[in-house]
Amino acid sequence: MIIPNHNYEKTLRACLESVYAQTLRPRDVVVVDDASTDRSRDIAREFPCVLIARPDNAGVSAARNLGVAASAGQVLFFLDSDIALAPDAIENAVDLLMEDPETGCVHGVLDPEPLFDDGPVEVYHCLHAHFWRHRSAGVVGTAFFALAAIERRVFEATGPFDENLRDSEDVEYSDRLAATHRIRLSERVTGRHDDVDRLLPMLAEQYRRSQLLVPVAAVERRRGGGLRANRTGGVLAAGLVPLTLPLALLTPWLLAVPLACAVAFALADPGLSRFVARRKGWIFLLRFTALHFAVHLALVLGAVVGGLRWLVDPRFGPSVRGRRDRSAPVTAP
Repeated sequence: MIIPNHNYEKTLRACLESVYAQTLRPRDVVVVDDASTDRSRDIAREFPCVLIARPDNAGVSAARNLGVAASAGQVLFFLDSDIALAPDAIENAVDLLMEDPETGCVHGVLDPEPLFDDGPVEVYHCLHAHFWRHRSAGVVGTAFFALAAIERRVFEATGPFDENLRDSEDVEYSDRLAATHRIRLSERVTGRHDDVDRLLPMLAEQYRRSQLLVPVAAVERRRGGGLRANRTGGVLAAGLVPLTLPLALLTPWLLAVPLACAVAFALADPGLSRFVARRKGWIFLLRFTALHFAVHLALVLGAVVGGLRWLVDPRFGPSVRGRRDRSAPVTAP
């Protein structure tokens, strides 16, 4: 069990309590504290785990790699410190790996209810995170290592996480992993997540993470098959709203164009809307849709900025090890 942590004193105790309450106890538990400034290390010391305390913050990829080196199990279970596992999560993940030798990695579906309910922003995030994973359950092209099990031999054959990536590291790693093994997303492996609970920090997080979408996609060897949290039509419709708003300066009648794009966004994923309405009611669905629209704007802006950064800064994005040299000519095989 490898648990990277940076300033998650709020959730680390619940995370570790869930680990030690598993129906199949892990052989060892390694907490890699990535230069936390809160009480995280003191909390970790309350449990019989191995605590690795980094003096500097190197990011989740480096923390996971360090945790693998310090662990001994033949199945590596990666768990973020803001997730509390369901009691049978590890047992189910190991069973799924053993049932199919071609499956190299199993990752889980987050619960629709937050670990700690801190308001509508967090509820929005947890509902969306659960829904698109639930919809995609099965053999997939992407693994998310916030809640995932992988055999050590498979990890060693695939290689370590790219330590140049602090976001989208899962997508880059999955591109290498899926070339040789199946990735399975299963509802038998679950956990409750404590997500960001304020609007501006949530938008800032989405903006930051989406900056690496273009650089990582540009070096992928596989095309298609990856998990998508949002419908492409919805992303395009949301992005067109601010782009078409200036048309209203020509004539107020052209305000109908961005309004039509906004309506297209709201209708882009009817399954998600029905899911939210069933769980929280139609009034909450209106709030959910507004938050979802704001998140989409942050994603689009971040992707555009990240694409531009990747074009001008060769240090931005995946490391040289996993990256095609953009200055080299491309030749046909």
